[in-house]
Amino acid sequence: MHFSSLLGTVYCRGNLVFTPDGNSLLSPVGNRVTCFDLVNNKSFTFSFEHRKNIARIALSPQGTLLLSIDGDGRAILTNFSRRTVLHHFNFRSVVHNVKFSPDGSHFAVAAGRKIEVWRTPSYLEEREFAPFIKHREYTGHYDAINHIAWSGDSRFFLTASKDLTAKVYSLNPVEGFVPTSLAGHRDSVIGAYFSKDQESIYTVSKDGALFEWKWRARYKEDDIDDEEMKDEDEPKDERWRISQKHYFLQNHAKAKCVTFHQDSNLLVVGFSSGIFGLYEMPEFNMIHTLSISQHGIDFVTINKTGEWLAFGASKLGQLLVWEWQSESYILKQQGHFDAMNSLTYSPDGQRVITTADDGKIKVWDATSSFCIITFTEHTSGVTACEFAKRGNVLFTASLDGSVRAWDLVRYRNFRTFTATSRLQFSTLAVDPSGEIVCAGSLDSFDIHVWNVQTGQLLEELSGHEGPVVSLSFAPDGRCLASGSWDNTVRIWSLFTRTQTSEPLQLQSEVLRVSFRPDSRQVAVSTLDGQVTFWDVENAEQSSGIDGRKDISGGRRAIGRTTAANAAGSKHFTAINYSADGTCILAAGNSKYICLYDIASGTLVRKFTVSVNLSIDGTQEYLNSKLLTEAGPIDLLDDAGEASDLEDRIDRSLPGASRGDMSARKARPEIRVTGLSFSPTGRSFAAASTEGLLIYSLDHVVIFDPFDLDVDVTPATTLSTLRDEKDYLKALVMAFRLNERYLIHQVYETIPHQDIELVVKDLPLVYLSKLIRFVTEMSEEGPHLEFALLWLEAVVSRHGKYIREKRGEFETEMRGVTKCVQRIQNELARL
Repeated sequence: MHFSSLLGTVYCRGNLVFTPDGNSLLSPVGNRVTCFDLVNNKSFTFSFEHRKNIARIALSPQGTLLLSIDGDGRAILTNFSRRTVLHHFNFRSVVHNVKFSPDGSHFAVAAGRKIEVWRTPSYLEEREFAPFIKHREYTGHYDAINHIAWSGDSRFFLTASKDLTAKVYSLNPVEGFVPTSLAGHRDSVIGAYFSKDQESIYTVSKDGALFEWKWRARYKEDDIDDEEMKDEDEPKDERWRISQKHYFLQNHAKAKCVTFHQDSNLLVVGFSSGIFGLYEMPEFNMIHTLSISQHGIDFVTINKTGEWLAFGASKLGQLLVWEWQSESYILKQQGHFDAMNSLTYSPDGQRVITTADDGKIKVWDATSSFCIITFTEHTSGVTACEFAKRGNVLFTASLDGSVRAWDLVRYRNFRTFTATSRLQFSTLAVDPSGEIVCAGSLDSFDIHVWNVQTGQLLEELSGHEGPVVSLSFAPDGRCLASGSWDNTVRIWSLFTRTQTSEPLQLQSEVLRVSFRPDSRQVAVSTLDGQVTFWDVENAEQSSGIDGRKDISGGRRAIGRTTAANAAGSKHFTAINYSADGTCILAAGNSKYICLYDIASGTLVRKFTVSVNLSIDGTQEYLNSKLLTEAGPIDLLDDAGEASDLEDRIDRSLPGASRGDMSARKARPEIRVTGLSFSPTGRSFAAASTEGLLIYSLDHVVIFDPFDLDVDVTPATTLSTLRDEKDYLKALVMAFRLNERYLIHQVYETIPHQDIELVVKDLPLVYLSKLIRFVTEMSEEGPHLEFALLWLEAVVSRHGKYIREKRGEFETEMRGVTKCVQRIQNELARL
């Protein structure tokens, strides 16, 4: 299994970039980059990872090269269309901006106080030994550079800096041109832009001032008439001068970001109050203002046509794309802004539900990776969520003392369950029939049981002598397993008269309990790092796994012990069985997810959740040069007004810092709080500090030939298809080459009346490949009836064989069910 997508977060910090066609938007999500396809309503995350959070990204004008740079100045160059990493590079400085020139030949990097211009790799198809070749370095600013903008002909570029000035530079030496400084602002300049005709320059500063500069002369005496002017022989003092001054006047709100669209003369400014303004230049007509966030807007950009504005607000993790002419949202997404607590897949595998400490429940579409709806009824952190096995009913437990039932057809909360006293519910289990819901709490040692139909509390099951931390219903619905800090797991027979409970004694506190899909075995994770497997019928332990060595890893910046000795990361807080019950996934407060084979008790695979050093606990060894007398250097605030490094005079004592004492800089810690296998068995999801990570079995292998011989080539396949019209042979040859475009071509060329004949004689080896391909095409392609004819032929011709080999075809048949259900729902909606 490989990383396939990241959900749960849509924007962290940094800049947003539209693709050259204007249809997709790239957003930095922690140390990865996500691409949102706004036209087809899909998104994907690139598989490469940076070692720190990404600060800046840039896309070449041809849309082929993506350059992403993290907070330390380390860059990754990626082929955008192929999604493959081409080169790693280190700029050795904090990069505040990076821009490709409009002709794509160079890119400029604002590294601290200087600008470095580099040649774009393989721009002229010349043979180069180094991927990155530096063109020139430009200096002249006295403080960090905020912004770079190129002229339309790629000959000049503008820089805006914290030193209150903007400068004009030429890419190559131009005769008679001297780099010009544009001074006059009273605060940091956040943006500088050329107009389309390059006759004007607009500069915007943080305090809300906009200056328009023109290239013109100034004469000795201003009151001379035009007639005299013409006869004047004095040399003209020509330079860039301020021709207009405008002010945004936004009640003490600072301008945080700005962008200018040359073709339509639109200027967009985002303010620290969460308001943005749209202005038409050069008249400075205000077209629109709108409040889109409770906090400041961090970045704004416009697509090529000038219709769509994209905004990023990092405080709440919001990403918005707004069409200003129709005044409507194209995209409005927001991730959780607190730690995720749990997740679950819907029974059809189409949706993933996540809950978090911010009290929100979000429903994500597994195929498009977009959030469909957010429920905000809970008033405190939501700790657990679970689906009823049948129907579209979701149950959630929260620290606000309530368990709620949600209807995911009408998207509403239809039942709320509460206890007789105020309790904070931390765990939840639902009977497979969806009629009984149970919840446990850390405040009380009882398990509360409610009837879903009436909403009444049926009873409180007592027996545990410690807080109940985990509950799990057997998939056949006969019994309930509960785990507690009193070192026991109890198996309750809820539907018998006696309602007895069978205690299973363990060596340490229980953290998580999970039933195997066949209901005969229960897995228990304990605080001493063990996962034990119990036979439910005989109430005896069948096997066990010691996972302490497998999961331990990662040091905290302020940790006093090494990663190997840190006790906090040596146990599993989340475990989950695979769909067939042969493997178990386990994770905890560590950067690793472990996949075990239960029968042999061996570690099959270890997944690293993140290598992001901006998160605590991802490093194995701490670097001593990063430890100062005032503590770890990562925890010192070196940016902003109340910077610890801003004024050395006040720092008489180690660790003494100026500024607001209530402002704390805390680093998030790496942990996995929830795991869930998809019902299709092809993927699993993990709720982590980074977001919701989805790992799936790679369907699309670039080249994985099958039974090849010399005669099987794309050319012979196409000639068999078109000239000989031997459809079956052509399909088998395409499957052997395993080239998706070829299979697609053969699939769509076969006439609908011949489908049954082709399926009838298809070798059984290719049956699962065919089913998988048809279900994929039904999701992506427009030919719904064509896909249904293929599926009908497969089921009617090979149904008996599929039933006999049920285990082998389980994944494919779940895919078929999901696909037919989706087609039915879409047609019903039409």
